[in-house]
Amino acid sequence: MALPRRRPAQALALLTAVAAAAAGSLVAHDVGPADAATSSAAAGARAGAPGSPCADPRGRPWCDGRLAPDTRAGLLLAAMTSDERISLLAGDELTGVSGQEGTHTGTSDGIERLGIPTLRFSDGPVGPRQGRSTQMPSPIGIAASFDRAAARLDGATIGTEARLKGNDVVFAPGVNMGRTPLNGRTFEYLGEDPYLAGRLAASFVRGMQAQGVISNVKHFAVNNQEGQGTQVPGAPIGAGIDGSRMLVDARVDERTLREIYLPAFEAAVRDGGAGTVMCAYNRVNGQYACENQHLLNEVLKGEWGFEGLVLTDYGAAKNPVASLNNGLDLDIWPGLVLNPTAVDLALATSQVSSTTIDEHVRRILRTMFAFGVFDRAPYVDDASRIPAARHHARAAALEIAGSVLLRNRAPAGASRPLLPLRERSVRTLAVIGPEAAVNKTGGGSSDVAPLRQVTPLDGLRARLGADRVVYDDGSDAARAASVARAADAAVVVVGDDMTEGVDKSAPTLDADQTDGVDRDALVRAVGAAQPRTVAVLQTGGPVLTPFRGAVPAILEMWYPGQNAGTALARMLFGDAEPGGRLPMTFPGAATDLVAAGDREAYPGVAGTVTYREGVLIGYRHYDARRLRPAYPFGHGLGYTRFRFSRPIVRPASGDGVATARFRVTNIGSRAGSAVPQLYVGMPTPARGVVQPPRQLKAFTKVRLAPGASRVVTLRLDRRSLSYWSTAADAWRIAPGCYRLDLGRSSRDLVHRTIVGWRRECGGALRLR
Repeated sequence: MALPRRRPAQALALLTAVAAAAAGSLVAHDVGPADAATSSAAAGARAGAPGSPCADPRGRPWCDGRLAPDTRAGLLLAAMTSDERISLLAGDELTGVSGQEGTHTGTSDGIERLGIPTLRFSDGPVGPRQGRSTQMPSPIGIAASFDRAAARLDGATIGTEARLKGNDVVFAPGVNMGRTPLNGRTFEYLGEDPYLAGRLAASFVRGMQAQGVISNVKHFAVNNQEGQGTQVPGAPIGAGIDGSRMLVDARVDERTLREIYLPAFEAAVRDGGAGTVMCAYNRVNGQYACENQHLLNEVLKGEWGFEGLVLTDYGAAKNPVASLNNGLDLDIWPGLVLNPTAVDLALATSQVSSTTIDEHVRRILRTMFAFGVFDRAPYVDDASRIPAARHHARAAALEIAGSVLLRNRAPAGASRPLLPLRERSVRTLAVIGPEAAVNKTGGGSSDVAPLRQVTPLDGLRARLGADRVVYDDGSDAARAASVARAADAAVVVVGDDMTEGVDKSAPTLDADQTDGVDRDALVRAVGAAQPRTVAVLQTGGPVLTPFRGAVPAILEMWYPGQNAGTALARMLFGDAEPGGRLPMTFPGAATDLVAAGDREAYPGVAGTVTYREGVLIGYRHYDARRLRPAYPFGHGLGYTRFRFSRPIVRPASGDGVATARFRVTNIGSRAGSAVPQLYVGMPTPARGVVQPPRQLKAFTKVRLAPGASRVVTLRLDRRSLSYWSTAADAWRIAPGCYRLDLGRSSRDLVHRTIVGWRRECGGALRLR
């Protein structure tokens, strides 16, 4: 019998489940209640686990777990009516975006007649946004860890909670590039460098999908601004009108698209195995992203071989015919565009073929089979099973891994850097600032209600005792300075405010905040009164730091998650070292930002934003324009010192090009982490083809005890030396001399090696 027509939002959940299934085929799951069924099916069991849709395979040949996902999807597709197929193209959950306990961000109802299970979706980037969950550090803080293991642990933690809250698909990670720190969702992304973002995104996806849920990488593509406008107090997201993400047309040349804005998506899909991709609201070179033939069919599904499904950002579908013909598989919410009436009309008028519909449905089903959705029992929404204490501790550990010590000087009259503080020398600690008693988080899909909270003030009181901590909210700078002066040391905590839906009006701490506090002046006043002052930043991205000369120490904690106070206390008093490095450049002036003063470049004119800077974003822009940043990409201090030996560069075997082998030695008196970074300076392949002075192409994180050393090998492949040739419409390596710079940041480079590619470079190593 035909399936009753579903509400427009119903198809959403099913499509997401399909994507989740596809990702599961590429990544081995960790041991878990749902994973046994998946493993069983993979081992050749005919039936699914008890309670699964395929527990009784009689009359359902697609339930034979010995068959490949594609074969199973084909068998099930053949058993479906036209109405049933169309019903899977749109989601079914309208109100779950409110984030209430017991709901899901999205739902795609199944088909009981055929045993197709319902799929359930959840935000997000810092945890499930449905009732209370562990609020993890913001993704930009994970990017700052420069640590694949940290990204994988973050993905695993969020994936576990999403599964325990009954979800099949999770809308994360977000990998849009940090073209401008004004972007309201900067906190939700992985920085300004496509290589760094891609490596960490792939690790996050693997960690998440190992927990039996499907990752959804977003927002594909060139979704790098929300729009200038207003943030209405109490509203879940802002209202960016000027250059709005909903309508803006991002005009970007093909080389820039390939080298800057697509690589992180490619890594998440090809290396991480992400099962689903979310298309963005904006247009890219004239076509909306969710009906963009070049992005969806030619690049994602064609060149990259993506076998999962593409679903919309909420409300991003515009035209049913263009969406179906150009690569969209699922209109997740509220299903207004790919609703049954609209799809039937497109079929009846021959604007869309039944073969095209079948291909979209096949992708949904294939993904579900590949990720074991048919072969396990449905996940149960039971937040009581979350290992809350373990995940709370992880939130602190990951925050420490991504916190960046920007500055650490000796106070006046002292001989050693201020941090770490010696507990016995701090009889009274002044804790000051409007963000001292809160843990900042970004608005929108990252606005998770935490299971518990330890604010900076809470953590420092727990560490020292309430009687040794004096608190002032910082609303009166003169009073705060007096409090700081009377203490032995001061911690002033300040932050900015960022949210989905609207960009910041300026790259400052106070931009768009309404509490009347001048945070820059507050830091200066406290620093002037107390020479032993630490400025702690809770920001969603880079900000101007005009106060940096007024205090000896600055610690960037980003939006730190629910256990910020524990992490802060451990770092300030030396139990742990801040382990982060900057994933975005901190500007020295607002006029130094990409597109500053150019409305056509940002936020756009007449609905079009022109990416005229090309590949020169982030540190590439600062280096090419010879601008001095406040703190460069890759920068981050620690509590010890490291020495890097000169690398030995040799040709690599297999698909590699070269390896750089060197020794890292901890020459300080404490254990700590080094982050060696290898940058490549490429020759100009042809007149008019601009190359950045350097580009990050390899990195690692090494933790060493005092006096210990380790030999590190960083590997370069063909892509590391390639640029996108618009003439060849392909990746190419230009003959010439290449500079390999090893350093601690993009501006702290300690060794340079020259290699030649099919060219002699003064006796340097010649490759291929």
